[in-house]
Amino acid sequence: MKETPPARTDNVAPEILEFYDLGNEEQRLTASLGRLEWIRTREVMDRHLPAPPCRVLDVGGGTGVYALPLAASGYRVHLVDPVPLHIERAKGLSQAAAFPLERAELGDARRLPAADASFDVVLMLGPLYHLIERRDRIQALAEARRALVPGGLLLAACISRFASACDGIQEGALRDAAFATVVEGDLSDGIHRNTTKRPEWFTTAYFHRPEDIQLEVEEAGLRFDHLVGVEGPGWVAPDLDAWLDDPVARERLLSVLRRLEREPSLIGASAHILAISRRPDR
Repeated sequence: MKETPPARTDNVAPEILEFYDLGNEEQRLTASLGRLEWIRTREVMDRHLPAPPCRVLDVGGGTGVYALPLAASGYRVHLVDPVPLHIERAKGLSQAAAFPLERAELGDARRLPAADASFDVVLMLGPLYHLIERRDRIQALAEARRALVPGGLLLAACISRFASACDGIQEGALRDAAFATVVEGDLSDGIHRNTTKRPEWFTTAYFHRPEDIQLEVEEAGLRFDHLVGVEGPGWVAPDLDAWLDDPVARERLLSVLRRLEREPSLIGASAHILAISRRPDR
């Protein structure tokens, strides 16, 4: 069996670490678009994850926004993230929780601190955003494959190539010439370069075309199943919190998004896309 490699985060771009050192990621998922993203991601997880107490590796798991609820549901969760601030916060929250994480540690998605075939599920709900080079994304996906048991499940999130364009229209940022330049780059090659240092415009990232995701998953040796549009067209609603606070309106919205989540013509209209894949049995 392959030895668990030592953690390394020194090859993460400094502007990415600086962005997450602002400490905004945990709160981002509690309101508006981030809240819808969290609700829908949990829906997809609940539909696909095997029953607890199976082992889950949450790669790029931040402060534990998904890992801690899974641990509370009986899953044995190991969280890995390259941002020291995230790990410190995750450990503190875990220590205070009735159902703590099994472990939270620094690590890079391209070099996971995990033994071969040691997890039933790998969650990769962020790392692929920040791996600009295709070879790095393939390496991260291959590492997830290595860590999974045969037949094990991978849920990997990507950002749509068209996310910044849609967001810029909806929020009005596209009126700003600097943001329009960022969007032009995103649409041209998928590489999101925010040279303005404005944190609301995100940080260095890669935005996928939906049709390219399957190719990367399969090149890494995984068996691709399907894509899910997480927010679908629902993320352009002008007041998402009002929708989500009203039980009737919330269920109407979520019901439509479930109906549309695998519609090929609308996958790219979702800000986030989940790839559902498995390690082959052999």
